[in-house]
Amino acid sequence: MAHTFEELVALQRAADEAHATVERLRDEYGPPTATPWSEVQTDTYETAWRAWRDLARDVQAAITEHAKDQGVARNGVEADVKKAARY
Repeated sequence: MAHTFEELVALQRAADEAHATVERLRDEYGPPTATPWSEVQTDTYETAWRAWRDLARDVQAAITEHAKDQGVARNGVEADVKKAARY
C-alpha cells in the first residue's frame, strides 16, 4: 500500500505518542528491579511497549516503501518525516 507523505507523518506521530506513553509509564512505575511492578503494571507496560514497537515497525516499512516508489533515498524520507512529525 502506497502512503502519502502526510500519511507517513501521521504514522510517525502515532509511533512518537506510543513511545511517550512507554516513557511516561517507565517514569511513573520506576525500575522494575528496584520496586517490583504489580501484574497490572507489568501488563500495562508490556501492552504499551508492544504498541510502540508495532507502530515503529509499521512506519519504518511504510517509509521504505514510499522511498522505493518515489525513487529517492530512504534516509532522506525518514529525516523529512521525523522533522515534519515533530514540528
